[in-house]
Amino acid sequence: MNIEVKNSIKAVDYRKSMQILEQRVEGVLSGQKKELVWVLEHKSVYTAGASANKSDVIDKKINIIKTNRGGKHTFHGPGQKVVYFVLDLNKREKSIRKLLTNIEECIISVLKDLGIKSHADRKNIGIWVKKKNDLYKIAAIGIKVKKWIAYHGFSLNVSNDLTKYEAIIPCGIKDRKITSLSILGVKNYKKINDIIINKFLNTFL
Repeated sequence: MNIEVKNSIKAVDYRKSMQILEQRVEGVLSGQKKELVWVLEHKSVYTAGASANKSDVIDKKINIIKTNRGGKHTFHGPGQKVVYFVLDLNKREKSIRKLLTNIEECIISVLKDLGIKSHADRKNIGIWVKKKNDLYKIAAIGIKVKKWIAYHGFSLNVSNDLTKYEAIIPCGIKDRKITSLSILGVKNYKKINDIIINKFLNTFL
């Protein structure tokens, strides 16, 4: 299997990225395009997934883009790595659970390389780190599967402004907080795009 790698330096508009993803899904379905992994950052944007609840919006003035990925409300912005993919599960195991497990293991492996111990949670999807007795979310996952083509992806908090999350209840989880690599003391993350891409390809190639 051959996965195309895209690595965007400039921030990408959210709606534009969704158009590109949808077009790639159709291309993979028709056999005309390769699978894709795309690492980028977004300009500041709030999005609502398929199971989003309006009661999770605290600041009613914010603009929210509805999207067809799984999950609830989240925030994307500068300093957060977003990893989109388009993967053909027709060529792999047709298991969404297996796909999610692979994504979780990929993120955990990325964080391990950066000196951060993390884990998945079956009840609250995403990747979590434990600090003292509290759990903090550092990565969010949201996917959609269409005719066994899986797309959307995950986001990893690196150095983004976490106060932006105060406008929403992130992922609908009220009793847990959000963290980032910089808050956890990781100072050197210049090579994080390379680490993410290498781990992803090692997981899915």
